[in-house]
Order: sequence, then C-alpha cells, then structure tokens
Amino acid sequence: MKLDDFDYDLPENLIATRPVKPRSAARLLLAEGNGIEDRHVRDLVDILRPGDRLILNNTRVIPARLNGTRTRATGQGAAVARIEVTLLEPQADGTWSALVKPLRKLKPGETIVFSPALSAEVAAIGAGQARLAFNLAGEDFDAALAEAGAMPLPPYIAALRAPDAADNEDYQPVFAQKSGAVAAPTASLHFDEPLLAALAGRGVGMTEVTLHVGAGTFLPVKVDDVTQHRMHAEWGEVTAGAAAEINATRAAGGRIIAVGTTALRLVESAADTAGRVHPFRGTTDIFIYPGYRFRAIDGLMTNFHLPKSTLMMLVSALMGIERIRAIYAHAVAARYRFFSYGDASLLIPEGRS
Repeated sequence: MKLDDFDYDLPENLIATRPVKPRSAARLLLAEGNGIEDRHVRDLVDILRPGDRLILNNTRVIPARLNGTRTRATGQGAAVARIEVTLLEPQADGTWSALVKPLRKLKPGETIVFSPALSAEVAAIGAGQARLAFNLAGEDFDAALAEAGAMPLPPYIAALRAPDAADNEDYQPVFAQKSGAVAAPTASLHFDEPLLAALAGRGVGMTEVTLHVGAGTFLPVKVDDVTQHRMHAEWGEVTAGAAAEINATRAAGGRIIAVGTTALRLVESAADTAGRVHPFRGTTDIFIYPGYRFRAIDGLMTNFHLPKSTLMMLVSALMGIERIRAIYAHAVAARYRFFSYGDASLLIPEGRS
C-alpha cells in the first residue's frame, strides 16, 4: 500500500473553521452497508437501535498553547525573547514535554514566564522538544493554565485564524471529564445534552473510556510504504466496568459504535483475538490500516480526515479503500464541512448493519 492510495482532492473552502450550533445540527453522512444517506447528527436517535452502545472518549482538552517570555542578562542589560509553547504530555517526573518556538533561544535552567501565576523552568532540551518543570502542580496548575493558555487548535485551523474565547467551549466535548488531551476527540464535539438524553431514552447505551489525544495525531506520514509508518503512543484507560458493559452488549446482540477514532483505537487495543474487551490502562500505539481485522467494534462515528493521514488509513481499513473513496467523493460533491470543526460520518461496514 502506497501513501497516494489515501489521497483525495479537497477544496480549501470546505475546511470548517467554526462548528455549527447547536452541535447536533451538524450534517451526518450515513454509510451503512453499500448505501449513502445525507442525514444530521440529531438523526442518530432514529438510526441507532435500542441495545446498541456508543463508546465515548471522556478526555478533556487542556489549554495547551502558551505565550511567555524568557529574560536573559547581557552585557548591555537584559534581553527579552517571546516564547511560544505547545504542551505535549506530562512525564513521570512531573515535567511536561513541549514544542517550543524558537527552541534555539532556550537553555536548560532558564525560566519562561507565562503569567504572574505561571512559569516554568527549562529542565532539558533534545529531539526538537523541551521538557518544562512548572512552578505549580495539581489544581493550582490547572487553574493557572486555564487562565494563561489557549485551546490547541489543529494546524489547519490555526493557519486560517487564531484561537479565541469561543474555542474554550467549542473545542471541548460536553462529557469531557479527565484532563490530559492536547487535541479534541472531534467526533465527540457533535453531542449535546439533549441528544445524549434522547439517545438514552431510545435505549442506546453509552460507555465512557479515556484516551488522551496527543499532538502526534497531526504528524504527517513520511514514508511511501504506509506499513513502515510508526504511530505515536497515547495514554488510555478502559475500566473493568466499561469492559463489562461492552462485552455484555456484544453478547446481547447489540452493536458497538465507537465515537471517534480515538475511542476505536483504544477499545481495539483492549480487545483479545476473540473480540472480548479487557480492562486496559497504559499507552497504545496501535496502527490500523487496510488488512486489519476489527475485533470489538461494529461501526464508527467520525469526522472527515486529512488526505494521506493515518486516520484515512483507519477508515479505509473499516470500509475498504474503494468504498471510502466513494464516500469522500460524495462528501466533497455534497459540500460537507471537513476536519475537526466539520460534519460527521457514521460508517457501518457491510455485515455489521
């Protein structure tokens, strides 16, 4: 399989820079079996059946973009440099790995000041990243970060506009609980409280899992032979209770629908070869591309993904390369909105309806 197998032409004006409101008013491309229907997210109440189960990623996006200053004494006084930081993930020693611009201006031991309350010492530099030791921890750190930071919008949105106050709500799932993601599980952004209540009333089960989405989700594939690509690792957890709910639904004949590729990758990581899901806590770097045999899920609700991305490979594995090409061609022709703030698709392969 070559990288070009997962390419497609996308007009730039179909890239969404703001979500629709209310959230459930977004369009939904239903690809079930061999058919394609144009629906809306709110129609999930009619599309899903009593006894089906949605798998929701309850990770919470942190305001991981920070602007600060570094001051260094010189023979002429003090030199002040502006520093841009994007937090990546916490380390076992309490520091954070981060992307820093400009990295060449930093030295270990220097301090970056982000606000009167929040600063960080540069603990180490290497491999194009820095490790930062913040002056606060726990709830104090969370509060100071919320005050000083901005939502880490994906590069393709940030290139078109700067993040603002609206993104603090728009780029966060309504059921987000556990802080740690530096990118949103974007299929989750389509759910609002009325839709969740309606689905529960319909008899659709909902199980929460946690996968902290990392910035690596936006890394491009740089090899022509996609099987040689190595995925970034992300931390996730499937509790014993969540695993039991999923297994009970499968045993009762209900369908397991992952909301987002992050939920799908985590549940597949926790499943054995027989499709039984086990409790899981740790990192996963599972890479799903055509040829993969899905163990635990029957369908996927997801947004429309970047050309030549690992997520295009994942949906191609689920539906088939030619089928996904047809689905995306329909989405472009029907002017669906693409990427993180865009519309959604519900992909249910033949034999899982």
